[in-house]
Amino acid sequence: MITLYLYMERKIILLASLTGGLAVILGAFAVHGLKPILSDSAMDSLETGIRYQIYHAFLLFYIASTNQLTYKQQSFLSKLIVVGILLFSGSIYLLSTNEMTIFDFKVIGFLTPIGGLFLISAWAVLFSYNLRNKS
Repeated sequence: MITLYLYMERKIILLASLTGGLAVILGAFAVHGLKPILSDSAMDSLETGIRYQIYHAFLLFYIASTNQLTYKQQSFLSKLIVVGILLFSGSIYLLSTNEMTIFDFKVIGFLTPIGGLFLISAWAVLFSYNLRNKS
């Protein structure tokens, strides 16, 4: 069972590192490459997506490092967060750069609030797990 926990911790730490690293790369690219091209509102939206991605990378680090969660709880939470980041931040990235493409990404605008619900759900589930944990 210990091996299973270590595997899950390692997997989530790698996921958190990748997610956080990509957020930094996207942030640098946005500021240095896209700022002259995008409108102020598109840039603000892009920065929001990046900020939420980095927040949730830190949440993934917490999930991997706490001993208050079981393997199944860590797994479920990390899945909620990854789907939330992909839908929330991912859709914001596409919508923010919409003016630079020939495809109209406004058709995927409904994914942003769905992704937000996944992220909110992860926090609510984490709260629930910790509330029930008596140790």
